[in-house]
Amino acid sequence: MADAIAHLRRNKLLRKQPLFGQVAAVSVGIYRGTPVLDLDYAEDSEAETDMNVVMNDAGAFIELQGTAEGHAFRQDELNRMTELASNGIAELIAIQKAALAEEL
Repeated sequence: MADAIAHLRRNKLLRKQPLFGQVAAVSVGIYRGTPVLDLDYAEDSEAETDMNVVMNDAGAFIELQGTAEGHAFRQDELNRMTELASNGIAELIAIQKAALAEEL
């Protein structure tokens, strides 16, 4: 989308930059008692807790969706998963910004 917008702006078909932030998403979970970022299939299928997290580049949550698979998760586990997700999303957003530096 950023490439398409950049093309439109270069060709003077769009005056304003409609993009004003970035969004990224990751999965996290508790696998064998350990918080894990970006669960693979084997980890996901055995996870005690599975969660999807979407955040913006301001560090705000857009969506949190979690399911207790093996046991109900505790507040400290939720905190560890959201912290892990937040760090992973920050990395993804930095990569996005670097890739789109010319476009934004």
